Amino acid sequence: MTGPSTTATTAPVVLCTTLDSPLGPLLLTADDSGALTSLSVPGQKGGRTSEDGWRTAEEPFRDAREQLAAYFAGERAEFRLPLRPEGTEFRRRVWDALDAVPYGTTTSYGELAARIGASRAAVRAVGGAIGANPLLVLRPCHRVIGADGSLTGYAGGLDRKRLLLALEGSGPGAAPVPPSA
Repeated sequence: MTGPSTTATTAPVVLCTTLDSPLGPLLLTADDSGALTSLSVPGQKGGRTSEDGWRTAEEPFRDAREQLAAYFAGERAEFRLPLRPEGTEFRRRVWDALDAVPYGTTTSYGELAARIGASRAAVRAVGGAIGANPLLVLRPCHRVIGADGSLTGYAGGLDRKRLLLALEGSGPGAAPVPPSA
């Protein structure tokens, strides 16, 4: 007679790299297919930090590195990268709505809630989903401001939010400036 069967579970492969940026060093992670799972900045609320077992790699991040460099140089307005963040259905709906906020513009939490068909009472939940965005910069949660035009929370810090909005020529008191392509 044999004992109970045991199934060995293997942790998913996490690939990672860091790159310098005007926001400080960015930590990017990807799954084994190369789809990005997170982009974090130092000190980010809920951001990732390197863990044992992660594999440092450069090749899966080549396109992300090039597109982020072009974005920070003011030469790129949108990203075309495979993304695979983990989140609930509600969070994914909010993140998809973030993707639709154009470069150089801002929106409010209430407007974003309305875009996904959420009730006015769901604005706090929308804010929570925005705050849990694991792909800072790539998913433009920095473009969400208060209904009165004020800068509100940003997981990467308000100084970084100001920098990103200024780069895009948006935010309080700024006129949108399209990137030179």
